[in-house]
Amino acid sequence: MPALQFQQPNFHAGTAMQTTSAIAVTGLIAWTLVLLLLMEAGRIKLVLAGTFDVRQFRPDNGNLSPLMQRLTRAHANCIESFPVIGGLLLTAIATGQTAVTDPLALIVLGARLLQSLIHLASTGVIAVNLRFLAFSVQIAISIYWSLCLLRAFMQ
Repeated sequence: MPALQFQQPNFHAGTAMQTTSAIAVTGLIAWTLVLLLLMEAGRIKLVLAGTFDVRQFRPDNGNLSPLMQRLTRAHANCIESFPVIGGLLLTAIATGQTAVTDPLALIVLGARLLQSLIHLASTGVIAVNLRFLAFSVQIAISIYWSLCLLRAFMQ
């Protein structure tokens, strides 16, 4: 049986992966996976330590530590926002309209990371307000992108 071989993709200048939008959508997916892996690592640790039976976990981690509950919500926030933010980025890539999304794509990614990190760090009033600000940045940019893309498609 031949060994699996992984080849480095050959991206040329101007291809979809060369856009900031493609980097941002990949970053959103990667961050969601990081949060998932952290959550599952915490669960595995509890199972291996004999603290929890695998059947005791709740989907919201409501019977675990406050940090694990916040990690679950941060992960869920990523999943919930991806259809909007990721969908707009992928639409722009698929239709050649990345000139609309590229300038703000990394700001959206940064706001998503910031929102998650603040969520993990604290539930204090200041943290919640900062988290809402990061969320608002993502929503405002998404609305802007939606309007710009719709305008471009109607021309």
